[in-house]
Amino acid sequence: MEYQHYSIRKMLDAVVSGEIRIPAFQRGFVWEMDRVAYLLDSIYKGYPFGSLLFWRTKQQLTTERNLGEFTLPDPQVDYPIDYVLDGQQRLTSIFTVFQTELVAHANPDWADIYFDLDANDNAQDSVFVAISEGDEFDRNRYFPMNVLFDSVKYRASTEHLKPEQIALVDRLQEKFKEVSIPVQVLKSEDRSIVAIVFERINHLGVALDTLQLLSAWTWSDDFDLLEKFKELREELSDFGFAGVGDDADLVLSCVAGILTREPGPEKLLDLNGAEVRAQFPTVENGIRGAIDFLRTQLKVVHLKLLPYPSMLVPLAVFFAEPDGKEVVYGGQTYQAIKRWFWRTCFSARYTSQTRKTTINDIEQMMRLKTGHPNTLDNIDVTVKPEFFQSSFRVGAAATKTFVLLLANNDPRSLLSGKNIELDKVLQRYNRSEFHHIYPRAYLREIGVPDTEINVLGNFCFLSAAENKNIGRKRPSAYLGDLVGDEKARALTLATAFCLDNEFNDDYHPFLTARCARLAEFANGLMV
Repeated sequence: MEYQHYSIRKMLDAVVSGEIRIPAFQRGFVWEMDRVAYLLDSIYKGYPFGSLLFWRTKQQLTTERNLGEFTLPDPQVDYPIDYVLDGQQRLTSIFTVFQTELVAHANPDWADIYFDLDANDNAQDSVFVAISEGDEFDRNRYFPMNVLFDSVKYRASTEHLKPEQIALVDRLQEKFKEVSIPVQVLKSEDRSIVAIVFERINHLGVALDTLQLLSAWTWSDDFDLLEKFKELREELSDFGFAGVGDDADLVLSCVAGILTREPGPEKLLDLNGAEVRAQFPTVENGIRGAIDFLRTQLKVVHLKLLPYPSMLVPLAVFFAEPDGKEVVYGGQTYQAIKRWFWRTCFSARYTSQTRKTTINDIEQMMRLKTGHPNTLDNIDVTVKPEFFQSSFRVGAAATKTFVLLLANNDPRSLLSGKNIELDKVLQRYNRSEFHHIYPRAYLREIGVPDTEINVLGNFCFLSAAENKNIGRKRPSAYLGDLVGDEKARALTLATAFCLDNEFNDDYHPFLTARCARLAEFANGLMV
């Protein structure tokens, strides 16, 4: 990192020559005109107004942003390019006020900045004001700042002023010609360093958008990463996984896992754009294959049901293949992946050290895929009945795991005995689709605390309409409302891990027995 100082004239020339540019991952110009006026006031009065940060590189990015309302020209000479990492709003303000060579796109929100010749000389109030085109104002009082660096226009703008006003304007011009703008220059061709720096200087504002960074660096005439992500999102939305496309970090982690064997999006910044473009079909196939497996084999029909979203990454790595090629695997591999899934969910491995765990699972998933010895499903976990005595909280990983467990037992409607339309129920995945087997109102009446009522072991699939029919009834009272004869009822209750003889209004024995059955089924899933 080195420090340089730019005069305003030098800054203007560097922008016009194409030497200073705005990277595509920067946001646009967002300052209000009053704030631009206050920036000029700080410069005029010698107040600190911050340094700029440039990233100096020999390689021009394939996509860039305009500087405010100006389309920047191509570099005139083969110099290194300075991309603005910090201070874009200040640079845009200064350039827009003073430049005289480029033509701006029309912007009704922009106003010219004027110096108030009659302003009181105090520390607090600004001596600069923003005046929109077409507004009436006193030309003998307000002097246009956009002529300060154009000698012909400057002379013309001072002809009608009084001698003391001309003297004041001359001092104004002198101050702005002498001002020195501090600039820090980061010289690096390592884009991951640039990404880290950009993220840290924006951690109190708009966080680093790695997708924008990567999009800028991989763009070509026939490949736009942002557009690819949009298309992928639209495709996945038909399967309840639009959330994958919305979660750019998750998709980028899948991309990174497939291309670099590590999940961090920052790893992608080490790749060249052509490599990302060439392998993106493989990435798409990996994500599609992972989602198809989750949907069809594990009943995960929506991203919000996946207990730990990062689990998608190793799965995407396993299913990633170029167009026209599919992953072929046998029964043992299939069972290993299912064991890995359930053991990971019940052990909560992804709760901490997620990156380390994901890297390990990517490596083992690849070893499984290529037929090498692996430890993918070597996860030591035994589910105990106590797991199901934790609170039912929509969004919690344990609750999602519990819901998937119920879904994998082919549940039926308690009232009708029909198979539950899991796609519809799980797509909604909200509290209204799950209700207490022993009604909460009944349990409260007999003095059972909520901490023992609202536990996983007391919940099953039960629509709001069904629950309304059950209402506040004791289990022994509503047992007769359940489906069909004794045999049909027993079969339906079994899909909810229940026995009809436990609907005897004795809650704690019921809960103990049901949690034991749930634990037995859970451990069976992991065999």
